[in-house]
Amino acid sequence: MHQNIGLQLTRVPRLWRAVIDHRLAPLGLTQTRWITLYTLWRLGDGQPQCDLARSIGVEAPSLVRTLDQLSEQGLIERCPCDQDRRTKRVFLTPAATPLLERIDAVVTQARSEMLAGLDDEDVAQLASLLSRIEDNGLAIQAREADD
Repeated sequence: MHQNIGLQLTRVPRLWRAVIDHRLAPLGLTQTRWITLYTLWRLGDGQPQCDLARSIGVEAPSLVRTLDQLSEQGLIERCPCDQDRRTKRVFLTPAATPLLERIDAVVTQARSEMLAGLDDEDVAQLASLLSRIEDNGLAIQAREADD
């Protein structure tokens, strides 16, 4: 059983995103775009690009193209940071609000369906266990980066 956990930990997020991607496809949103918008919305306006990239789990240069596209669509704006002119902060535009509300409805519905059969205690325990696994992984990365 333990041998399959790693595979499950890779399959479940892919499946989760695939369900949401399929439901958001009619809105013309790629996974990269909706995740970027949704993450920014959840973190709050004015995130530095590098922090947003870290939250999404991509390299900052990889995020630039997506931000360019979202900017062209009028969904975000990038402004220089007052404290560090090399840094750009990302802000949602008012035009993004209706789209984000739709994304949130899709994500909420998918989450409800994906967690069907789990009660609040199960979900809390799952979140706790995943946090412990994530912490272990981060500790391993830090340790190996020092080597």
